[in-house]
Amino acid sequence: MADEESSAYPEPSDFKVMRPTYHENDDGFITAKIEISPFSVEGESRTKAGARRAAIHEARKTYHSYHPSYEVESSYPDHFVDREGTEWHRLPPFQRSTYGDYKFVDDYGDEEEAVEEDYVDVETMLMWDVRPEEELDPEEEGEA
Repeated sequence: MADEESSAYPEPSDFKVMRPTYHENDDGFITAKIEISPFSVEGESRTKAGARRAAIHEARKTYHSYHPSYEVESSYPDHFVDREGTEWHRLPPFQRSTYGDYKFVDDYGDEEEAVEEDYVDVETMLMWDVRPEEELDPEEEGEA
């Protein structure tokens, strides 16, 4: 018999199969609430799909708090391009506590000064409803 931790908190996969309830906030963002009585998780994003993904991410984080050996998976690949053409790179673990989970480049125009590297955490990416368009091979990173 496997030595597994147990708790009353449902597994994150249980939240994936539940239908969320949605609420549009005054600021235009949407909140998704997924309930498995007596537990519930909420996520916020620009879209319903993003809010649902954010709620499932919260379920993973909460499950980790009950089961410290559970590793919270990233909701995103390590290196990808989103639907708007922005390239995202997951940072190494030792940099995440300082900068965030991912690095991306803001391109504000044609001028060289208009290009700026920035950092963000997964929760903010979910709130922005960032979605991968194309997953990039890690070996192509130097070529991009």
